[in-house]
Amino acid sequence: MIYGPEHPESIRREVHMSGSCTIVIPTYNEELNIVNMAKAIREAYPQFHILFMDDNSTDKSKELIAALHDPMITFFVRNPKERGLAASVLQGFVECGTDFFICMDCDFQHPISALGGIYSKLESGADLTIGTRVNRRAMGLIRDLGSHATEYYCKLFLFTRGKPLPEDLMSGLFGGRRGLWAPIINQHWDNYELTGWKVLLDMLKYGPGDIKMDKVYYMFASRAQGKSHISPKVVVTTFHQCGQFGKLIAKTVAAFTGIDYNKMYTEKRE
Repeated sequence: MIYGPEHPESIRREVHMSGSCTIVIPTYNEELNIVNMAKAIREAYPQFHILFMDDNSTDKSKELIAALHDPMITFFVRNPKERGLAASVLQGFVECGTDFFICMDCDFQHPISALGGIYSKLESGADLTIGTRVNRRAMGLIRDLGSHATEYYCKLFLFTRGKPLPEDLMSGLFGGRRGLWAPIINQHWDNYELTGWKVLLDMLKYGPGDIKMDKVYYMFASRAQGKSHISPKVVVTTFHQCGQFGKLIAKTVAAFTGIDYNKMYTEKRE
């Protein structure tokens, strides 16, 4: 089955739950999407909690969510000294307190209909279930080629460390078993690429090599509203996650794209 984009008002998924689940959504200035996203998830999956991990937005996101008066929705404003998408997501996995978590973006590029499929795989015993894109070209040819090139190197890095290799390592739509991942996140917090974007890569890097991994397929959609936060820094931080040679590649990419690598990494990290 391939999950695809749909009109939020047309979705209604009956999910039979034996465990609790939180949808963790990192946000920064998403006032154009955040209410529609919250309402769409709550309508489709009334049993799911929603946790917006906000990176100190300067728009009206917080006020808009507060106006919904929904106890199943939490708007968590993070420490401004610890900003970063990965930091937001990983902290959300620990803070959510439910049996399972699912990470997705706030721009409707990830189909809401896929959440039920991911949850079902987790409930059936998967430690990690990954949303796998069947149309990555929808990102645009250049971004698609860059994504694949980066992914090949990252997979080679994980392979040399005896880690499992998902079909779509660059995916931002995935779910996990909190009981397994929360202790790992707490243990390795200082080693994660907290200002990076590829959370799944770091989770696999520091996770056990024998996890039970599953996947669901989905159609990657266009952003609903607002501007993407993607930049060349995504490539730099992703290579920086992959060992000493990866850091060398990161420095090279930074030099070619005009990024101040030393400013990004003021402290030497492993």
